[in-house]
Amino acid sequence: MAVPDALDRLAAELGPAFTGDPAALAEYRTDKSGWTTPETPLGAVRARSTEDVQAAMRIASEHGIPVVPRGAGTGLAGGAVGTAGTLVVDVAAMDRVLEIHAADELAIVQPGVVTDDLAATLAPHGLWWPPDPASRAISTVGGNIATNAGGLLCAKYGVTRESVLALAVVLADGTLVRTGHRTVKGVTGYDLTALLIGSEGTLGVVVEATLKLRRRSADSVITVGAGFPTVVEAAAAAAAITAAGIRCAALELLDAASCVAIDAYLADVPGMPSLAGRGAFLLVQTDGAAAAEEGRAVVRLIEAAGGVPELAADEAEGERLLQVRRSAHPAFERLGQVLIEDVAVPRTRLPAMFAAIERISAEYGLPIPTVAHAGDGNLHPNLVIPPGLAHEPGTYPDVVWEAAEAMFRTAIELGGTLTGEHGVGVLKRRWLEDELGPEVTALSRRIKAAFDPQGILNPGKVFLDA
Repeated sequence: MAVPDALDRLAAELGPAFTGDPAALAEYRTDKSGWTTPETPLGAVRARSTEDVQAAMRIASEHGIPVVPRGAGTGLAGGAVGTAGTLVVDVAAMDRVLEIHAADELAIVQPGVVTDDLAATLAPHGLWWPPDPASRAISTVGGNIATNAGGLLCAKYGVTRESVLALAVVLADGTLVRTGHRTVKGVTGYDLTALLIGSEGTLGVVVEATLKLRRRSADSVITVGAGFPTVVEAAAAAAAITAAGIRCAALELLDAASCVAIDAYLADVPGMPSLAGRGAFLLVQTDGAAAAEEGRAVVRLIEAAGGVPELAADEAEGERLLQVRRSAHPAFERLGQVLIEDVAVPRTRLPAMFAAIERISAEYGLPIPTVAHAGDGNLHPNLVIPPGLAHEPGTYPDVVWEAAEAMFRTAIELGGTLTGEHGVGVLKRRWLEDELGPEVTALSRRIKAAFDPQGILNPGKVFLDA
């Protein structure tokens, strides 16, 4: 059947939920990565229900139209960008919290619920959901699930996969399936829930999630900020803290360039601490019954590593230090166009990875301010395009990709990975097989084909030839 027939059916069955207006479709050509396609998708379904998603997928399947699932568009790898010939299925308006069951410590939500809004809804119940990406004010639960997002608290509380019990997913042909359980334990059959989390919209469209919650603790929270002469010394201190068996709620590391950029960004915000003059800044937070004891141990380890620790006077000051860390990416965006990258290495190899980034920055002549979730070895190097370096809008110059490739290969050589939480999308697919190897890549493609025989779900994402 012809594409116009499919668009007519979408308009007839979905009414105002469907749009083919090029002006309305322009927003789907890019995401927070800054990568932009010059193409415009065929149309978009702004779904408000599971039935809308099912209808969109059924029509797309019958007509062989590729589909790009999308939420808030805050991804950093181009995974939700609509390209030529595709239909975008936008679930951002599916934003209801359907159920909160405090006794079972779970919530059932739609994919468009914003992470911060979920936190506000759960707080009166004394509950919280651990995933804590830096984009929590704008990113959604569905996006967290699509990329298996982590964030500031994942060193202790894990990434998204550890906090999802079950999913409702619409498959490529419009079939609705439910995976997982409401129970904490459940090993019946294959763990399809875990497989779907982090699959970047290539296996199905998440329309509902059962989330595993935690109770808010009345125990104290201890926050420590520490300056270091160099980022390599700060990274060594972070590795020493984790090696000592201290499970920090947050263990975040900022290099010197990051400190300068964040200071400039927050200069006019009253009450925010200054990072001026530091070669690196380490932020540590402990919580739970042993928080005070762990905090004292952290201070001793920082001093032994050559750092200068400062204990936050109260919880409010501790929150201000966390806000400093969360301000990193907005601060970098003021420097110019930025490629926000994401690699992870074993925690003991953090000093080596930071040293490599400094070397790559000098070799390629690119500023690369870097922040890290040091508690789990996840680094975010930010490659800043210098003013005046010629490149097409929405793209990155070759030198940026050359520097990025040097970082990717170094991370893999150190026993690490191309991405700790942002996903592969379109930006990293050329290096996927270098990490996975041909056998696992081939197996992954067969799994993809089992879920999506026509290959219409997010084609061109993750795999080069998908």
